[in-house]
Amino acid sequence: MSTIAELRRQFIAGERTPLEVFDEALAIIKEKNADINAFLEVYEDARSEAEVATKRYQTEKENTPPLLGIPLAIKNNILIKGRKATAASKILENYTATYDSTVIARLKMAGAIFVGATNMDEFAMGGSTENSAFGVTKNPLDTKRVPGGSSGGSAAAVAMGVVPAAMGTDTGGSIRQPASFCGLVGFKPTYGAVSRFGLIAMGSSLDQAGPLTNTVADAELLHGVISGVDSHDATTITEDTYVSRPLKETYTFGIPRKFLADGIDPDVLETFNAHVDSLKAQGHTIVDIDLPIFEKGLAAYYIVMPAEVSSNLARFDGMRYGLSVEGDTLLDVYQKTRAQGFGKEVKRRILLGTYVLSSGYYDAYYGKAELVRTKMRAELTETFKQVDFIVIPTAPTPAFKIGEQEDPLAMYRQDIFTVPVNLTGVPTLAFPMGTVTREGVSLPVGVQYIAPHGEDARLFSIGKKVYDERP
Repeated sequence: MSTIAELRRQFIAGERTPLEVFDEALAIIKEKNADINAFLEVYEDARSEAEVATKRYQTEKENTPPLLGIPLAIKNNILIKGRKATAASKILENYTATYDSTVIARLKMAGAIFVGATNMDEFAMGGSTENSAFGVTKNPLDTKRVPGGSSGGSAAAVAMGVVPAAMGTDTGGSIRQPASFCGLVGFKPTYGAVSRFGLIAMGSSLDQAGPLTNTVADAELLHGVISGVDSHDATTITEDTYVSRPLKETYTFGIPRKFLADGIDPDVLETFNAHVDSLKAQGHTIVDIDLPIFEKGLAAYYIVMPAEVSSNLARFDGMRYGLSVEGDTLLDVYQKTRAQGFGKEVKRRILLGTYVLSSGYYDAYYGKAELVRTKMRAELTETFKQVDFIVIPTAPTPAFKIGEQEDPLAMYRQDIFTVPVNLTGVPTLAFPMGTVTREGVSLPVGVQYIAPHGEDARLFSIGKKVYDERP
């Protein structure tokens, strides 16, 4: 699949049409999706939109919206009016969205065409897309392995060539880790840069929608479309909140070596070191840094996130919308609906979150985790006075085999390099840094650049220079 930029050039030049590209996408889905299971629903009726876009290019050429006719895949926790929004859960299996999320409204205004809804870990809880109520998604690069999660279906949709880009959400690495496993670019914006209105909430202080693409330039384009202040979401930030330090030819990168000393695959570490050497060769400065509080992010995250999950999922009670299982009493309805509607991982996190918020334990657990979160932000503020970016691997391993990570704690450890970013709200750009070989298959592994709050534009600038413009 071409990039967004290349497709648009072809549309304007008349070399291809949106209708041809849409039909090609449907053909790939019909050929591969039964095996990969990237899509939960395919919007074949959107072909009419591709026909309209084709006609517009014939008359308007470049005087068209920036995404006109571009096919996109959408994670199934982002509401599209009139389409099912299941969050890959039985409890929302037959729920149809009654309004567009802000992200979708802005993509529609830009002319994008939605090909279908992608699979995910149920309510975005997981790092492998094995927790979906509607089956596992496979990694198109090696179908014995996972595509990552929770935005695994979106990553697989791009990796299998259906679309040039897809939308995901990132609560603790759910865009960046699938990007690493599938060889893609993934972007987690500054918290508040993108409206959460119409996103099915997992962790309200952590969630951000963002793109999965083949190039940094495409990620920048999509972020520019979906970002901005939204009256429906009080957490969105204004432009004057953004840091505007000048762009430079060379930068200072900080590497938390102690953070990388434990639990990382040796091949991934070797590939990371090679990437750092390439930065030196390009004239950038590399310095070692210490982030002792930042390194505690995994422990803090698995207190803060379940607490917010417990609160956000309390609304799914069988009374208002979604699944409702009959019972003799109101309490019976609640218990039966949630027992049948939620999967094992969702129940695990609800229980943990309810516990840390309960009387007698709130201060001991949730209160301390929030204190750690505050100190993490302060630590990053001081660190960014010394360096322009922090660079670390996206995930400690390449894509693992389906069914391999049966221990929940081992699965949670896959998030060690991604969750601190969500706790602190800073932006992060992830992209491939190389490959490692497993059982004769070359698997991509990713690196992520972390910037200060609001420096999204600077990340895109360095990302295009290092990745898009690589030899």
